[in-house]
Amino acid sequence: MATTDVFHPAADLEVASIESQPFGQNTYVVRRPTASECLVIDPGFEPAAIVEWIESRGLDPRAILLTHGHSDHIAGNAALRERWPGLPIVVGRDDATKLTDPNGNLSAAFGLPFTTPAADRLLDDGDTVRFAGLDLAARTIPGHSRGHVVFVVEGGVPPVVFGGDVLFREGVGRTDFPDGDFASLAAGIRRHLYVLPDDAIVFPGHGGPTTIGHEKRHNPFVHAGTGDD
Repeated sequence: MATTDVFHPAADLEVASIESQPFGQNTYVVRRPTASECLVIDPGFEPAAIVEWIESRGLDPRAILLTHGHSDHIAGNAALRERWPGLPIVVGRDDATKLTDPNGNLSAAFGLPFTTPAADRLLDDGDTVRFAGLDLAARTIPGHSRGHVVFVVEGGVPPVVFGGDVLFREGVGRTDFPDGDFASLAAGIRRHLYVLPDDAIVFPGHGGPTTIGHEKRHNPFVHAGTGDD
């Protein structure tokens, strides 16, 4: 059964984390604390819990943002689109085909092949999206998935990152999938994440939040330097 935590990482931001089973994947519902509009990041395998949380607070979702196209991060797309027709789906350009390919999104490998509605907007590295009064910069970090992006809330103090399956608390995303590559993952973490302030908060696709400073000091997989891991 899904579980929910609510965080206020900055004075002007509310983040609800809805953990879906069976993979313990985090869906995030993000909004300004006084706003009725919100956005949904990575709707997982328990969309009914996501819909219930949004409706119980009278919120109005404006977009679905996807960090990548693996099944546990996209399984709720169809249900949210059914509840809110026209809700745009946004994903990194190189992961767009996973939404409509059960082999690409890995659902076929688990014996439950499915597809979702196609993406409405494709992101390239450096693109910025604005929904629900929030500006988020997309940074492409391949290695777990070819088209994986992370979303950085621009203008926040401290900065807030929705990191998908790139960087976990003292861990990193798997790189043994067909389009995985550890060297690319490590390079992307250093290039796009370790350059952020130490107090930047990372909300990952699995597990609890962490900070960039903690990972630079304690992550055993990707060190803060530029040498080999």
